[in-house]
Amino acid sequence: MIHPHTYIHPNAKLATNVKVDPFSVIHQNVEIGEGTWIGSNVTIMEGARIGKNCRIFPGAVIAAIPQDLKYEGEQTTVEIGDNTTIREFVTINRGSKDRWTTKVGKNCLIMAYSHLAHDCFIGDNCIISNNTQVAGHVTVGDWGILAGMCAIHQFVTIGQHAFVSGGSLVSKDVPPYIKAGRNPLSYAGVNSVGLKRRGFTIEKINHILDIYRIIYNKGMNTSQALNYIEEELPATDERDDIVTFIRESGRGIIKRFTKGSSEDE
Repeated sequence: MIHPHTYIHPNAKLATNVKVDPFSVIHQNVEIGEGTWIGSNVTIMEGARIGKNCRIFPGAVIAAIPQDLKYEGEQTTVEIGDNTTIREFVTINRGSKDRWTTKVGKNCLIMAYSHLAHDCFIGDNCIISNNTQVAGHVTVGDWGILAGMCAIHQFVTIGQHAFVSGGSLVSKDVPPYIKAGRNPLSYAGVNSVGLKRRGFTIEKINHILDIYRIIYNKGMNTSQALNYIEEELPATDERDDIVTFIRESGRGIIKRFTKGSSEDE
């Protein structure tokens, strides 16, 4: 299963049925789980922890040191969950002193030419589309989807089940369950299609819609809207997810699109 034209450091730990194609290099202090395929010309550097049944396509570089001048050689990792696919020329840097690791969850698809910087946490079942560039310390919740050529500012958080449209510049936090689009990036409605595909009932989707109508359409400031939601709407997991996300937002959330906004501003 290991092609003779590969280099694998003697201290790397590969499960017995890992397949490695020619001209790939696997450094020391690497662990790769059962059933994983490593394509040709892949470089897996020190600190990589790759799960079971992953597929890593040619040209990818996993666990290079952070592109961060504050990095001082500390021993950090990249952790990639089971059944995740990493396409051609993806780069994933390992963590720094902030989080000590960069994580990609289970069942994710990281498409070609994307970059995940140090200390990013990507949840389970996420899709990062072609050429998307994710700066350091970013968090993407479970089932998050970033369409092609997005640029994500450092320290941004994108909530679970959120969808960010292609070509977006993301400098504010994106709350869970919504679509984000336009320029400047704005609230574009609830991600109802994605939620239906994942088994959310119409009642739950309408409940989420009611919450976001209060946040974005009622003319209240954020604090007023959250207080109103907690007082007037029934407690549910979705309500609590949204309220907690917004209260804990470090960069502030994206706004509603208004006619005064434009691509030239």
